[in-house]
Amino acid sequence: MTEPATPALDGQVTFLYADDPDATWPFYEEVLRLPLALDQGLCRIYRTGPSSYLGVCGVRPGRQSNPAGVVVSLLTADVDGWHKRLQAAAIVIEGPPVLHRTFNVYGFFFRDPNGYLLEFQEFRDTAWPGNTAGDQRS
Repeated sequence: MTEPATPALDGQVTFLYADDPDATWPFYEEVLRLPLALDQGLCRIYRTGPSSYLGVCGVRPGRQSNPAGVVVSLLTADVDGWHKRLQAAAIVIEGPPVLHRTFNVYGFFFRDPNGYLLEFQEFRDTAWPGNTAGDQRS
C-alpha cells in the first residue's frame, strides 16, 4: 500500500500566553513593531515573516503563561541593528550579539514582559535556505 502524500503547510503560528496581555501587547507592537496580522480580542497575532506568526494571548482555561524552556528565535540579517534598537528602548538584553560557532548562528537574547526568552538570530550556515552570505561574516 502506498503512503498518502504529505499535505502542504501554509505557515506557522507560535502562541505565547500572558497573565496580563494588555501590558504585553505594547512590547510587541511598540518596541518590536511587529505588524499586527489579526486582533482576536483575547489574542493578537503578529507577522514575523511571509508566512510565520507570533500570537500573544491572555491566559484562559487550559492555557497558562509558562516561559520555562521556550525560546522564540526571530530571524534577521541585521542582528546588530536590532541590538542597538532594543538598547535604545532600554530593554534588558542578556548579552551582546555573539557568533555561536557550534551552530554557526549570530545573535543575542532578551526577554519579553512575561519572561519568555526571545532571540534575534542570523543563520550563517550556507545550508540554511536562502542564505547567500554563508559564514563570510564574523
